[in-house]
Amino acid sequence: MRKALVPVDGSANSDRAVQHLLTLAQTNPALEVLLLNVQPEVDDWQVRRFLKKEEVEAMEEAKGGDALQSARAILDAAQIKYQPLVLIGPVAETIAQTASAEQCDGIVMGTHGLGAAASMLLGSVSSDVIQQTTVPVT
Repeated sequence: MRKALVPVDGSANSDRAVQHLLTLAQTNPALEVLLLNVQPEVDDWQVRRFLKKEEVEAMEEAKGGDALQSARAILDAAQIKYQPLVLIGPVAETIAQTASAEQCDGIVMGTHGLGAAASMLLGSVSSDVIQQTTVPVT
């Protein structure tokens, strides 16, 4: 693997995916890492009624930055270089599109994230990403 996309949401499962990435990086020191958090668009008319679009996007980007903190700490401690990225949009679709657009040859992600009820067996986002991408998912 030359370039890995690592979608994270701040959950313990995301951290385990990052730990797995460390194993991959040991065997491939030249591995490029793209650390991604996707914030779903706020489509709540009540929120948009009181806040400008730019304010909502700034809040979403701040939440995304918070979600990256744990993964960043793990990668920093292991001295693994990475590019952090926060995007806003449909989560699974944005992950799949980013993997393709960035020419990643692997996606390393957890099976369950912070979405509780929607991720009973295989996390709904993980399952959706697998269905929407041709990039191998680990």
